[in-house]
Parts: sequence; C-alpha cells; structure tokens
Amino acid sequence: MLVGLVGKPSAGKSTFFKAATLANVDIANYPFTTIKPNHAVGYVRMDCVDKEFNKQCNPRAGYCLKHQRFVCVDMLDVAGLVPEAYLGKGKGNQFLNDLNQADVLIHIVDVSGSVNAYGEPVDVLSYDPAHDIRFLDIELDMWYLQIIKNGWEKFIRQVQQEKTKVSRSIAKQLSAVRVTEALVDDAIKKFHLDPEKISNWTEEQLKHVASYFRQQTKPMLIAANKIDIPGADKNYERLLKEFPQYKIIPCSGDAELALREAAKHGVIDYIPGDKSFTILTPEKLNDKQKTALSFIQTNLLDKFGSTGVQKIMNAAVFDLLGYVAVFPGGVNNLVDSQGRCLPDCFLLPPKSTALDFAFRIHTDIGNKFVRAVNVKTKMSLGKEHVLNHRDVVEIMTSR
Repeated sequence: MLVGLVGKPSAGKSTFFKAATLANVDIANYPFTTIKPNHAVGYVRMDCVDKEFNKQCNPRAGYCLKHQRFVCVDMLDVAGLVPEAYLGKGKGNQFLNDLNQADVLIHIVDVSGSVNAYGEPVDVLSYDPAHDIRFLDIELDMWYLQIIKNGWEKFIRQVQQEKTKVSRSIAKQLSAVRVTEALVDDAIKKFHLDPEKISNWTEEQLKHVASYFRQQTKPMLIAANKIDIPGADKNYERLLKEFPQYKIIPCSGDAELALREAAKHGVIDYIPGDKSFTILTPEKLNDKQKTALSFIQTNLLDKFGSTGVQKIMNAAVFDLLGYVAVFPGGVNNLVDSQGRCLPDCFLLPPKSTALDFAFRIHTDIGNKFVRAVNVKTKMSLGKEHVLNHRDVVEIMTSR
C-alpha cells in the first residue's frame, strides 16, 4: 500500500513529506524542487494492544511511544503539477505516471493563498485555493480520459468484431489504473450507457466515466496546509462548504516538522498527533525558538487539536482505504524467538480474512492454515472470518 502526495509546486508537499517521514528531501519555495519522486516511510498511529495485556511491545518496524503504536506506511512525494500536466506541461506525464503507483492520494493545498497556480509566491490570501482543488480534479480526470481514448476507435471495432463483453474489454485496457470489470459495470449502470452501442458513447459521457473511475481507484483527501498563517482559517471554512465531497483536514507541515525535529534532539517531549508537548530543556532554546513553540501551541494545537499531519495520514489509510491493523500473537505467548513482545503489526485491506492474514505473514503459513484464534477472546476463527482493526490473531498450521 502506497500513500501519494500530490499538488502544485511550492504548496508545501516536500515539507509535509519530511514532517511525516523525517526523510532528507529538498525543500525550497520554487517550482519543481522535487524533480524525481521521493520514497520514504511514514506512519499511521493507533492505540497499541500491548496495554490490554499489561505488556510493553517491542516493534520490529515502526515504533511505540506510551502505548501509541506507529505502523510503517510507504509514502511517495511526486513533483508539483501545473495546469495541463496531462498534456505534458511541467513534466506532467512523467509525474502522473509516477502517481499511478499510489493507492490513495493526499492533495497538499496551500490554504493561505500565498502561491499562485504555477507555484510562484504571491501576497497571502491573494490566490483562491479552491482553484487548486478544481485543477487537480480536472488533471486527473483528463489523464484517465486520455487512457480511455487511446486507440478508442480501434478498440470499438475490435469489441464489435470479436463480440467480447464491453466491461471486460474496457477493464483490460484500463488495468494499469486498477479499473476492474465490476467497476466498469457500475459505471455503465450509473451513466445509463448502452454496452451494445459503445460507438454511440459521447465525449461528455466518457468524461463522466473517466472521473468516476478516478474517484474510485484513486481516493483522495485534501490537506489544507499552512493553516497557521493568519487568515487561512477563513479559506479553510469556505473550502469545507464548497467541496463537501472531500475530507478536508487543516494542517501545518512546517509546525509538525519543527516539533518532530525538536523531539528528535531531546528538546521537547512530543508524540506525533498529540495536542500538546512538553519542553524538556528550556536552556537550549533561544527567545525566537521559545516564541515559535508558543505560537504552534496556541495557534495550532489549542485551536485544531494537532498539527494535522498525523491525522491526515490516519485518515488516508484507515478512513479512505478502510485498512485495518492486525497483530500476530499467541494465546500463551506474545513474545517472538528473539524476546520481542508483539513485534509485528500488519495493515490489511478491508474485509481481509484470517486466511488472508496467514498468507500475509508467510506463504507457507497460508498454505498450511488450519484455523485461527482471536488472542483477546480465545475464540476459534475459520479461514473466512473477517478480521477487525486491532485484532490479535494466532494462526494454527498443519505440520
């Protein structure tokens, strides 16, 4: 599973990316700072199950702070898009193809209106961030439309000659963007298309179909970045009303990065996603740094409950994708051979079964699956049992 960051140049994508991952990336306020996509590991946060067993976990990957488990998530920061990227402008096609790897998109929007459509600095609040949301919708929809229309006339003739099922043929053509036959069938019903007369489908109908495919295969939320700039909150409130179809979360990548760096150097005690922090070594801070930390607490944490970065990561994975976190464990033992308690946690797609989980752990375990046990309830689970978020499961196998 891959979380993709997308947006125009200088909206704060690279800062958000670094704040979420603490990866070393170029951060500068000019277009195309990120020329090649940056890959790194971010995290989702959840209440760890270790507390329910009166234990302290020892993660093999990720980390746990005060019984808050941070589970690894692959992240991709793609270079900023500009209008008509689908036509190749501003490295557009390359960047859109890079984004195709992502399962879910986080659209970083400069809600302060201090950067224009091309990533150039302008006066604060002088640019309407609603334009950015509309422009990206159009870019992605037109990208999907181009894929559909690539060789469309030839495709129509082939379907008619071979008398193949239209939805199956379209799904095959769009398999690269994860369009399934079932999804095509849904679109045909939704837009009242005649599968027997595909040659009569209009350009406008194809646009609607392309947009529907994009929304279903690339779910997206809006990160209303730079919310700590005075006046940005008014833009945020307006965007909530103007785009009810999107989950829009206020955030400040700059503030989160500052807090994580301060915590990394032992200056403050801070858990990503918390609504407060504690200064540990005030003697190491100058007046400017103290003022900055006070500003973050008052204008972000007190006002919005967090910097928003961790909330956005969780929303992308748990809300939009519907993933669940499942722990391998034993009814009689939660410790592995190396003495680590609850060392692993797997993120699984919605409706994953006990058998799916077994295969996720290891192919051999899946092949030898006999039954599973819910470690919390001690109940036996069949292979078709659908797992829930924060389940702890032991897999029983044949020899």
